[in-house]
Amino acid sequence: MLRALAVDDERPSLEELLYLLNADPRIGTAEGAGDATEALRRINRALESGPLGPEAIDVVFLDINMPGLDGLDLARLLTGFARPPLVVFVTAHEDFAVQAFDLKAVDYVLKPVRKERLAEAVRRVVELRSAEIRGTTPRIPVSEPDPDHIPVELGGVTRFVSVEDITHVEAQGDYARLHTTKGSHLVRIPLSTLEERWRSRGFVRIHRRHLVALRHVGELRLDAGTVSVLVGAEELQVSRRHTRELRDLLMRRP
Repeated sequence: MLRALAVDDERPSLEELLYLLNADPRIGTAEGAGDATEALRRINRALESGPLGPEAIDVVFLDINMPGLDGLDLARLLTGFARPPLVVFVTAHEDFAVQAFDLKAVDYVLKPVRKERLAEAVRRVVELRSAEIRGTTPRIPVSEPDPDHIPVELGGVTRFVSVEDITHVEAQGDYARLHTTKGSHLVRIPLSTLEERWRSRGFVRIHRRHLVALRHVGELRLDAGTVSVLVGAEELQVSRRHTRELRDLLMRRP
């Protein structure tokens, strides 16, 4: 049974989050804090109590945009503790996802919070906590509904993006940002996994940070020894080790 702390400066949002958490049978207790400073005091008491103490906290469900000390600031402070609680960000802003995952967040849930989406975040926390107790590393499986689409989350709703619409992929730590002509989406899949999975679909690595779809490459440019490709309106650098393979593949492209 997880012991949770929800942090949000907007009272209606906090009450709704606490309601959803208390309705989950995997949550033993769920408390609320109206700002990050109050939450930090509560977390300090939890750490003094110890992991098995009466005031222990397993996970913090944390809003980002708060006055004074914001959610990202609090998460940074927690990384300095020896045994901090896990962090799940719950926010209306998609823009901070990369920073959140850099801070080792377990999940990033967008508002308005759906019961099913929050339940998935709780599942990830349970898996990680169980692994800590066993002293093992959890394996979080990555799956797709079919080879032609990949699930992404947009505004708290899971949608399926066609692989054919993806122009290029950008590595962001253990995550990848999928770029399409209509926007971009952050997914919890390493670039190396997508490279292997989509090689037969015409995707090729051009840089340690970029994977491109050959069908969306408009130009190959050479300028003072530097090679780049034009993908849509974006120019991407090609590393030397990948230049020859890319040129050969483009020459053979139908």
